[in-house]
Amino acid sequence: MCGSAEAEIRDLMHRYAELFDGGKIDEFADLFARGTLHFRGLDEPCIGSQAVRDFIDRRVILYDGRPRTNHVVTNILVEVDPARSAATARSYVIVLQATPELPLQPIVTGRYHDVFAHDASTGWHFVEREARGGLRGDISHHLRPKSHDEQGHSVG
Repeated sequence: MCGSAEAEIRDLMHRYAELFDGGKIDEFADLFARGTLHFRGLDEPCIGSQAVRDFIDRRVILYDGRPRTNHVVTNILVEVDPARSAATARSYVIVLQATPELPLQPIVTGRYHDVFAHDASTGWHFVEREARGGLRGDISHHLRPKSHDEQGHSVG
């Protein structure tokens, strides 16, 4: 990759939204091959790409392979360490959704808190993304509720 570290990190943050919204779930999950994705308050942290994929299969509602969402990421603040080998970022996110049953509307707002690392062979990658909720609308067309066994309750 060429360009500034800040620009490369912003591109990675936007790739997250582009891959998810486009239904490229395997590529999206691969963003966390060396990292953790945590939707605070919704589920346990997903460590590695397989755990992210499992979370999506278990919780995210897809319509012909896509979640029918648009993630709008704004107010991005990137801080790169002096050695240019690690960075953090904070941003706002607004998730819009429209389905055959749900007219276009914002379904959730929140903040991303990110940690990144850089290596010479692959460039910047997520070490951790923590999604912290803000305002919540109708997410019933986006996420399935946790099953009773996932909530720690007996199923039998």
